[in-house]
Amino acid sequence: MADKLFRLQIVSPERIFYEGDVSMLELTTSEGDIGIYAGHIPMTMVLAPGVATITEETGRREAAVHSGFLLIEGNQVTVLAEVAEWPDEIDVHRAEEAKVRAERRIASGGAGINRERAEFALKRSLVRLRAASGK
Repeated sequence: MADKLFRLQIVSPERIFYEGDVSMLELTTSEGDIGIYAGHIPMTMVLAPGVATITEETGRREAAVHSGFLLIEGNQVTVLAEVAEWPDEIDVHRAEEAKVRAERRIASGGAGINRERAEFALKRSLVRLRAASGK
C-alpha cells in the first residue's frame, strides 16, 4: 500500500497542522472540489474555505481549512492555509454568532456594507459549523 501513499503537510501561520502519509486528500479550491491521490499531476491551486478530508491508512479525518494555497509536486502535497482547525478546536457558539452577523450584513444591503467580505465571513462560519458537526 506504500506506493499508494503520498506525503501531506498542512501548514498554518500558527503551526504545522498536519504531517503524514495519506492515500487521499479532498478539499475545496477556487475552481471547485478536488480529490488528490498518489501520482497526481503537479499543480498549484488557490484554496477556498471548505472541509478537508484526509484519508489515512487507519481512517478518515476532517478539518476546516480557510483559504490559502495547494502545491502538488512529486509525492508531496503541501497546503498553506490561512486557518486550519480540527472539529474539536472549533467554538461552535462563536461560529453560529459569526454566521448570524454575516447573514444580517448581507440582508441589510446597506451602502457601507462590503458584501464580498460578508459573504466570505459567512462561508468561513458555515465551514466551521460543517466541520464541527461532522456532516
